[in-house]
Amino acid sequence: CAAYRAIAARHVQQQQAAIVTRLMSSTPKKHLVTHEEGVHQTMKLPTAWRNKPLFRRQGDVRFKSGMEASKLLIAEAHRRDSHEAEYIDSIASTMECLSPLFDRNPRYAFVAKQLMEPERFIQFRVAWMDDVGVVRLNRGFRIQYSSSLGPYQGPLHLGSHVNGGLIKALGFDNVFSNGLTGYDVGSSVGGSDFNPFDKSEAEVQRFCQSYMTELAKYVGPDIDDPTMGMGVAEKEMGYLFGQYKRINAKFTSGNVPFMNKKSSEVPGKAVVLFAKEMLKDINQSLMGKRCLIVGSGKTARAIAAKLLEYGAIPLTFSDESGHVYEPSGIDASKLRTISNIKTDRGATLGRYVISSTTAKFNEPSNIFDVPCDLCFSCGPIKSINADAVTQLADNGCMGVIEAGHKNVTLDARHALKSRGVMYAPHIVTLTGVNIVHAHKHDLTDATLESEVHRIYNDVKSAATEFNARGDLFAGGSMVGFLRVADAMLAHGAI
Repeated sequence: CAAYRAIAARHVQQQQAAIVTRLMSSTPKKHLVTHEEGVHQTMKLPTAWRNKPLFRRQGDVRFKSGMEASKLLIAEAHRRDSHEAEYIDSIASTMECLSPLFDRNPRYAFVAKQLMEPERFIQFRVAWMDDVGVVRLNRGFRIQYSSSLGPYQGPLHLGSHVNGGLIKALGFDNVFSNGLTGYDVGSSVGGSDFNPFDKSEAEVQRFCQSYMTELAKYVGPDIDDPTMGMGVAEKEMGYLFGQYKRINAKFTSGNVPFMNKKSSEVPGKAVVLFAKEMLKDINQSLMGKRCLIVGSGKTARAIAAKLLEYGAIPLTFSDESGHVYEPSGIDASKLRTISNIKTDRGATLGRYVISSTTAKFNEPSNIFDVPCDLCFSCGPIKSINADAVTQLADNGCMGVIEAGHKNVTLDARHALKSRGVMYAPHIVTLTGVNIVHAHKHDLTDATLESEVHRIYNDVKSAATEFNARGDLFAGGSMVGFLRVADAMLAHGAI
């Protein structure tokens, strides 16, 4: 009898264990970012925050919905910084995407208000001497926008178009771009209104040394790590690092040199991998796709090289002189020729026509009239507007992949959605720099592809959860904001 009771008890235990296992397997999986069960669940947080005033300047101002909170935040940005058009565009496009978050948890609207103001904005004079012996002056910038997730990190941009408003807008965008990667890095952006393309090598070196002499007071290993950006390639980074090393005794972090310029082609590779993930969602691949490339810098050329690996066909490159178009595609040999030309400072693509019998220069007159399947935009800021989107869509373009900072305007983004053209925003595609710095010397092609796959799935899942399926800009903004906002809430009012 005792043996029978023992067998019966074991049988009951096995049945109970089976029931528990079945219940656990049927429980909806919690989302990676929101930790909620299912897509349409509501965050179990106190709603008292909705009754608190979002602003108290001239009487208490409250909001009843997430969209109303977004409009209040955009209006506040207009009131304080109406002269900074790029910054207003960044605030408006991002806050509209975050309104579903404010609906679920009103407290996040108060965090967004805090995030609209950078932690620190540094502006300084950069004096340098040109080849004629004349002292020239430029403005230098570094905005250390958010250190909630870790030490500051962000690009340096050089160009006559750079100003305080643009730096502020790029710093705000970089908060979400760095946040969505899941790495412990903050957000910063810097640069100057110095144009390196019409200067001699000696003038660029003298400028970089003068710029870093002042910037070195605010950056350093595990404090703020500048990376390459518009107009800043390996040579400029080398000059900047050399001056920093001259001034400071400590210039490494974890046996890796500060301002490491290793694998400068990785950001371009990551852009192509994001395009690959996007096409995979519609059961397509890059094989045979005719690709329009706007721009001809280091990122554009890295994109072309990676596209060739996947069997795609790069068609164009462009710069300030115009664009070159190869109807049958740009192969590896032609790409090497273009790279050799663009390595010389100030050289334009017009020289390529001399070495190619099939290339067309500025024909057609508008690069967006070239029929293509995909467009990779690595050109200047706001190089793709609503009219360009219309031309691309009419010519059969199925996707625009933003490979440069703020290439696509707000109107163009709306046009892409209305025409049903896929869009990969720069806050998602330009995370390759963070992947390089996170993995340092251990980064392999397999690791890069795995990290891109992880980031893309996080963004896609967040977009789906908040009823914005396929909107990678909304998904990226939400993932980045949630990670930064949760850290800010833990830190208090700072």
